[in-house]
Amino acid sequence: MRPTEASAAEAQAAIADEFAFFGDWSERYQYLIDLGRKLPPFPEDWKTEANRLLGCQSKVWIVARGDAGELDFDAVSDSAIVSGLVYLALRVYSGRSAAEILATPADYIAAIGLSKHLSPTRSNGLAALLQFIQDTARRAADGIPPR
Repeated sequence: MRPTEASAAEAQAAIADEFAFFGDWSERYQYLIDLGRKLPPFPEDWKTEANRLLGCQSKVWIVARGDAGELDFDAVSDSAIVSGLVYLALRVYSGRSAAEILATPADYIAAIGLSKHLSPTRSNGLAALLQFIQDTARRAADGIPPR
């Protein structure tokens, strides 16, 4: 997924602004579902066990490519809400350098109140997704290509 904002920090600020527009969590969940529908197509032949993200109750597949200069991530989930969570993470981190990814904590999660409104299983899945992105960036910074 290609970034829509110039930096990860700008992406996080835009996400916080967008979610602030909604008054309650039913509206925010609907917006999250709508965002998940914006994920780019994910090829069926990429939906393999090797690309499956462990730690998620829902099925999530993620593929990383690039190097320390720019890492691109593609991902998809079989869950509508999780797809929205994937979209937000990719919006912040995909298309960024390994250094920028590693220097950018996922502050948008607290800023929009996600940490208080996700089930424990979704929180664990989001943590696994963010850990995968961080680990990929760390390896890329060390010259190790994405899996």
